[in-house]
Amino acid sequence: MEASTFSLFGLFTHSDLMTRFISVMLVLASVYAWAIIIEKSFTLKKIKGLSLNFERKFWSGGSLEELFNSLRTKAIDPMSIVFIAAMKEWRKSSSLLKTKNAPKTANIHERIEKVMDITIEREMGKLEQRIDFLSMVGSIAPLIGLFGTIWGIMSSFSAIGASSSTTLGVIAPGVATALSTTALGLIVAIPAVIGYNKISSDISSYYTKLESFSGEFTAIISRQIDENT
Repeated sequence: MEASTFSLFGLFTHSDLMTRFISVMLVLASVYAWAIIIEKSFTLKKIKGLSLNFERKFWSGGSLEELFNSLRTKAIDPMSIVFIAAMKEWRKSSSLLKTKNAPKTANIHERIEKVMDITIEREMGKLEQRIDFLSMVGSIAPLIGLFGTIWGIMSSFSAIGASSSTTLGVIAPGVATALSTTALGLIVAIPAVIGYNKISSDISSYYTKLESFSGEFTAIISRQIDENT
């Protein structure tokens, strides 16, 4: 076997059907994992920028009604969506306060809080879609690669037994081909694990930010409701 054959591609072309199948499966998993990492990274960067812009407007001291009207049809980031959901519930509750069977103020606070909690969970669920695949790839890819190595070594020993030769020239190609799947498994798993940890950390940080905004906005609404009752 020539030196160039010991590249991953060279080893792939000289491997058996099972080893090729495992290699292709790992490559496809890697492509999809990278697609998720890139897509989630861009999405998180975008919503962080939009949320920062929203916070500037929210804390600028302007009218919440004006901000609501400007965002209600074009909100994209979770923070704006949570704000809009809370404002819609606030408007409905404000209308109820003017009726004879008006709900208690405490009930209105609970409704608005509940709406924001549900909206946060829904929006975070969207952000978390498909990232479990990264964790799965990080855990399983090395094991699949190891299975490919074991299979390859078994095939190599079978070939050695059939040829009755134990020279390095006979053993080395088969062992190298077998070990290539373990190397490929690690190449696939390491970026997936790093990507999963980074994205999970960013999502967790953003979730904390949403929870903080929800608490602050609830306090603002509570004060205004109390002032109007």
